[in-house]
Amino acid sequence: MIKTQIPTYIGHRQRIKDKYKKSGIGGWLDYEVLELVLSYAIIRKDTKPIAKELMTRFKTINGVLDANRKEVESVSGISEHTTLFLKLLKDVAVLYLENGLHSKDLLSSPEVVFGYLKASLKGCVDEEFKTLFLNGRNQLIAVETLQTGTVNRFVVYPRKIVEQSLYYHAVGVIIAHNHPAGTLTPSKEDCAVTKAIKDALKTVDISLLDHVIIGGNDYFSFNKKGFL
Repeated sequence: MIKTQIPTYIGHRQRIKDKYKKSGIGGWLDYEVLELVLSYAIIRKDTKPIAKELMTRFKTINGVLDANRKEVESVSGISEHTTLFLKLLKDVAVLYLENGLHSKDLLSSPEVVFGYLKASLKGCVDEEFKTLFLNGRNQLIAVETLQTGTVNRFVVYPRKIVEQSLYYHAVGVIIAHNHPAGTLTPSKEDCAVTKAIKDALKTVDISLLDHVIIGGNDYFSFNKKGFL
């Protein structure tokens, strides 16, 4: 009888799962965490070399999750299924952070807002524009995303934001967008759009509370810098 040789990585995969089950991921190296994550999307391969290659290419787990899907798929062993799994992982993390905003006073918690916006907008290839609608206690009611580059922001954004603010019965609004190049300095257009939105909201007694620009690992707050 010919014995079927069991791949050595199967036993290793079980060991890292048992290790996680016993003590979580405290003290793990990033590639070890990624190796375990990938084991749920890549069934019949050793995920350690794939995890190490991803870390070499993108430096950190954040870098992997923020990377363009095409770039991730260029790594040997990564399929479209795996990139979708990684995208889902990040989207769940963003949703987790977003859900945590509903019970907080967002004006008193700027770092919490920044953490959510950074997770949501960092890594976007194109510029995206988000609107956070707040109630009278500065708590989140809803978040909506408008993608830039295809519409006239001066015409569409103020009208759209006013319409949605009234729909949600919002009292205040925080707007945010990313600078894919990583710069934080507001452009003349950023300042002009901010003023147009602020003036439009003022006509219906709704306050523009902040405009946040996400760039690299930092942010620029119009409110914090006194630009509002």
